Amino acid sequence: MTRALNPVFANRPQSIFPTMSALARAHDAINLGQGFPDEDGPQEIRDLAARAIASGPNQYAPVEGIAELREAVAADNKRFYGLDIDAQTETLVTSGATEALAAAFLGFLAPGDEAVLLAPFYECYAPQIEATGATIRFVTLTPPQWRLDAAALERAITEKTKLIVINTPHNPLGKVMSREELEMIADAARRHDLIVVCDEVYEHLVFDGAAHSTLMTLPDMFERTIRIGSAGKTFSVTGFRIGYVTGPADLITGVMKAHQHLAYTSPAPLQQAVAFGLALGDAYYEKFVADMQAKRDLLAEGLRAAGFDVLPCAGTYFITVDITSVGRDDDAAFCREITEHAKVAAVPLSAFYHPSITDAPRNYARFCFCKRAEVLTEAARRLAAYFSEGGKR
Repeated sequence: MTRALNPVFANRPQSIFPTMSALARAHDAINLGQGFPDEDGPQEIRDLAARAIASGPNQYAPVEGIAELREAVAADNKRFYGLDIDAQTETLVTSGATEALAAAFLGFLAPGDEAVLLAPFYECYAPQIEATGATIRFVTLTPPQWRLDAAALERAITEKTKLIVINTPHNPLGKVMSREELEMIADAARRHDLIVVCDEVYEHLVFDGAAHSTLMTLPDMFERTIRIGSAGKTFSVTGFRIGYVTGPADLITGVMKAHQHLAYTSPAPLQQAVAFGLALGDAYYEKFVADMQAKRDLLAEGLRAAGFDVLPCAGTYFITVDITSVGRDDDAAFCREITEHAKVAAVPLSAFYHPSITDAPRNYARFCFCKRAEVLTEAARRLAAYFSEGGKR
């Protein structure tokens, strides 16, 4: 067959996550690259899902999601953010947050439109946007603070700009946007009449006593914002692939009309289980954050002991190191090296930049800490042993 494939996808390399996971398996390395927990979430959620599958029905759920989960999503928005959400018109259930993003971009963007991304960014954003025929304009966040600059954001916006994508808490940076940064985005969105797509899948993983703030609560922002949440991240069941979108009815309808031609719907029994999970008491969320913060601190301490400069991590389950602290300056080569020789896998931060960004930093690597304490301790031990011997390759 000689027909060319869609260059948006065909000309890109395989995702960094399966690439590094395969390398980790090949070298029997501890995988701190791909972001999934090594323990499943609450037993009661999994038990409910199993009972729901066993009792049925196991047929198509409504395209917009079962009423029980949509009502739970609305209640969750009220509980944590004080938002009054109409479950019938202002919520949508999707097959994971990645599908929610794809449906949003397909529903909102057309050829000739422009979208603004803050770099680095989660890797699916760019190909999904480019597949719509839209053009991306980038605003680069500068390390090590990674703060948004209002002037840089303004320079990226043109008369063709239709939307901005933000991710807070941020993967891969572990950064939580400040109120000042959210205000910058809101101001730009109001002045230029823009839609804001908010990827907030780590909303319940904010550390050190802080709380997540959603752009949707700022003045006059609800009408132009959608926010995306993830049961996989909130309940450590990434295989459930249940996401949910909140926003004004017209934007939700736009996302739904694309969603119906992508996943169409998501498994009803898993939706029932997630609805139950969203109603769990505060004790669950408090323990979830405390346990993950303890893992963050454990890995950060171990990485420092191994010789790394560790950047601050305010949320998510990712921590970034500066590899120049161990005498390396090529993040992709570094991640291959430690996977093959130290038997610990990480991912290079440069993988979270668009190929057109030629000045992306190459001296940072991301480690994932949503693993059992003994796994994190062993990973840190292996790295310390490897670099104490000079990192012999």
